[in-house]
Amino acid sequence: MAGPAAPAARWKRHIVRQLRQRDRTQKALFLDLVPAYNRLLEKAELLDKFSEKLQPEPNDVTPATHQGPWEKDSGPDSDQVPSLATLRVKWQEKEEGLRLVCGEMAYQVVEKSAALGALELKLQERQSRLAALEARLAQLREARAQQAGQVAELQARNAKQRAAYEALRANTGLQEATLRGLQEQARDLLERLVQRKARAAAERNLRNERRERAKQAQVSQELKKAARRTVSISESPSTLGSRIREGAEALALALAPEPESLERETCEKWKRPFRSASATSLTLSRCVDVVKGLLDFKKRRGHSIGGASEQRYQSIPVCVVSRLPTRAQDVLDAHLSEVSAVCFGPSSSLLATGGADCLIHLWNIGGGRLEANQTLEGAGGSITSVDFDPSGSQVLAATYNRAAQLWKVGEAQSKETLSGHKDKVTAAKFKLTRHQAVTGSRDRTVKEWDLGRAYCSRTINVLSYCNDVVCGDHIIISGHNDQKIRFWDSRGPHCTQVIPVQGRVTSLSLSHDQLHLLSCSRDDTLKVIDLRVSNIRQVFRADGFKCGSDWTKAVFSPDRSYALAGSWDGALYIWNVDTGKLESSLRGPH
Repeated sequence: MAGPAAPAARWKRHIVRQLRQRDRTQKALFLDLVPAYNRLLEKAELLDKFSEKLQPEPNDVTPATHQGPWEKDSGPDSDQVPSLATLRVKWQEKEEGLRLVCGEMAYQVVEKSAALGALELKLQERQSRLAALEARLAQLREARAQQAGQVAELQARNAKQRAAYEALRANTGLQEATLRGLQEQARDLLERLVQRKARAAAERNLRNERRERAKQAQVSQELKKAARRTVSISESPSTLGSRIREGAEALALALAPEPESLERETCEKWKRPFRSASATSLTLSRCVDVVKGLLDFKKRRGHSIGGASEQRYQSIPVCVVSRLPTRAQDVLDAHLSEVSAVCFGPSSSLLATGGADCLIHLWNIGGGRLEANQTLEGAGGSITSVDFDPSGSQVLAATYNRAAQLWKVGEAQSKETLSGHKDKVTAAKFKLTRHQAVTGSRDRTVKEWDLGRAYCSRTINVLSYCNDVVCGDHIIISGHNDQKIRFWDSRGPHCTQVIPVQGRVTSLSLSHDQLHLLSCSRDDTLKVIDLRVSNIRQVFRADGFKCGSDWTKAVFSPDRSYALAGSWDGALYIWNVDTGKLESSLRGPH
């Protein structure tokens, strides 16, 4: 502290020295003025005394009329009397002048005294300011010392953090090198896995074909045996029915796959090639044909079987290949206002449309024509989203009245109202079960619902508006206004992944195998995201295509070969997913 205190002490001594110099100068002037004033007073007193002596007494004055002729010789004395009077007048004038000078000097003395008092006040004020400045200087020195200590601590901490940063940087370099090596290994493993899967799929298809041939041969033998078998008329219908049922059960056991293989194929259905799935559906259909043939053979023999009713098999629609549309097959005036939501049922034989007129219309599809089936009423606002449950027996819609509503197909009035959002509900989708649903809203929340009890089982708070949601096995995917796609695990509370895109996300579409996600955004592009590696695989754009609103929809074709989206000018643009090229653009009634 000795270094910074030396300049301050010199500055203080300089101020004190200047003040003392000014005091000495003013005091010297005042001391010169006081003796002069004293001398003037002494001279004034002398002049007063002298003037008193010069004044003639009344008895000494002799009138001129009493002078006789003998006094004519006293000429010189008569000349002295007027000179004394003149001298007295002069002295009086000088005395008046001196009095004026004394008054002026006294006034100056008073002014100087007042000025001296003011200067003394200023001196005291400056001394007080100097004391305050000294106190402030002491405080600043203390603060400076504290800040110097803090700076030293921060420098030490910065040095530690720099060392830690360098260590982390070196470690990061090593980790990146390791990561690159692991990525290369992963790519090699992935290529080997794909090749192995391809070989396994080919082998599985070959085994399926061999098994199918063996089963067909066994079925033909069973049918030949059944045709050669002689049925006695005396047998009762119940006995005959039981024998036929036993034969059908034996045939079903012979045709049914083993439980372990069925479970393995179910768990790995997303890995199975489409050719294998078609072969399996063909096998199931042939099994059904065989059982029906047995029952028809039984009926042709003239016997009827009572008891339990037949087991009904529901066919699962499988899209082998999609055909590009070229024109509108049917055009109807369905709603009183704009149509904002369209959804096909699971069997593709039922279509639901929702509009701004707060109505949902169900249409039967047959022969390329739409036939009115039912109108669902009770929505409290404009419809923004429509979805069927996996069984096709329920319809879920999102509305502008801050709620989602549930209808049962065949009933006109709403079955349940899912309320709890604080702003418009923009999306409502069923999960893979008919008893759970997910909604997204402009209140920056995504909610999961238990439809059996009609209550919200989970609320996810997000930082941005939600424009659309889709659901997988155990995952919820939401698209938002902040140009991000977020992934949520249904079994956990947090966001598992965020994929940024360019532009506000307007819609999401999940492929049937749940391996690819299609997004549409306001940057006038469609993006295909490979969910296996969580990376954008393809970006679709075209001249003239423009995403005109925050609710523009884009969807996959059923076989995921094409991607379709509507443009602001009413045209439909279709891209080939495999090649990434624009296949066609449909311009018509929109």
